[in-house]
This record gives sequence, C-alpha cells and structure tokens, in this order.
Amino acid sequence: MKNILIINGHQYYPFAEGKLNQSFVEKLSAQLKEANLNIKTTVTQNEYNVDEEVEKFLWADVVFLQTPLNWMGITWSFKKYMDDVFTAGMMGKLSQGDGRTSEAPKKNYGLGGLLNGKYMMSVTANAPKEAFNNPDEAFFAGKSEDDLLLPMHLNFKWFGLEPLKTFFAYDVMKNPDIENDFARFEKHINEELLQKL
Repeated sequence: MKNILIINGHQYYPFAEGKLNQSFVEKLSAQLKEANLNIKTTVTQNEYNVDEEVEKFLWADVVFLQTPLNWMGITWSFKKYMDDVFTAGMMGKLSQGDGRTSEAPKKNYGLGGLLNGKYMMSVTANAPKEAFNNPDEAFFAGKSEDDLLLPMHLNFKWFGLEPLKTFFAYDVMKNPDIENDFARFEKHINEELLQKL
C-alpha cells in the first residue's frame, strides 16, 4: 500500500481564508482513501514538530503540495516549513548535503537527494490560464506555470523526488469556476497520480 503525504501550504488572510485549498485537500483525501492509500497531512500555518515532518518525508511514496500562488511563489508559512524541515533533513536524512564531494567539488551540485518517491503540486492562482504560455501577454512573457514554479521543482529535485504533472486552478478570485476546477482536479488525480503509482 502506497503512502501519501499531503501538505496544505495555505496561509490565512481575511480576504483568503483557505477554504478552497482545504476543499482540494479534502477531495484528494477522499479519492486516496477510496483507493486504499495511506495518508498523512500537514498544515504549514499550524504548529508542527520538525523531526516528525522529516519522518513523514521518509515515509511518503508521494508528497502532494496544495498551495496558493502567493506573490509568484508560496506563502510565508510554507516557506518557513520548508526552511525548518528541509534544513533538518539536509545532512543525511533527506539528502547528503548538496551532493558534491571533496574529491569533485565542482560537480553534482544539488544531486545529493536520498528520497526515491514522487511529488505533485496543486496550485490555486488568481491569474487566468491565458496569462501563461503566451508571449503576447507581457507579464509572464510566454512563461509556463511550471516555469513560474521552478524554485519549488528544484527544491524537490534536491531531495531526489520526481515530479508528477502540476495542477492549476486559475482565476480563483476574480473569475472563479470552482465546480469545473473540482471536476478537472478529480480527473487529474485519477490520471496523473493514481494511475502512475
């Protein structure tokens, strides 16, 4: 039976209470339970024990990250969680330092990961889908969703995890289409996660 760690990286604001990200986590949990998978969860804005979180990464076959896009990145509580947990695991549990050796100090930077699983990101964003992958849209200038998330992808590559296809819910504040997002999400989880375990 496979083990899935779900991390909810939402940070509460009065104008963004986290209900949508929590709904995605609940829908995912229901799908995973129906598939008889083991689940552990973390909410980064809540208190956590760093050593226990490192152990969750060691336990997990798949790490699932649910987060809003926050100033072109993740929330500050999610970033703090990563700083705490990843730093604690960096010297022998999650990775062997930065992957370089004293014999070859110029090679293999970032390739010291000790994990063998996969990860998936699910992102809620106020940007419309049309803002991405379009050189005529000046802000992202043709960049894709995964281009924007490159630092996150590199963080998980650092620990040896392989990516599964990213899910995006677009325009969630200005022009939401939540029921369609939920339907797309369920399909995405079935096709891009459950069928690839």
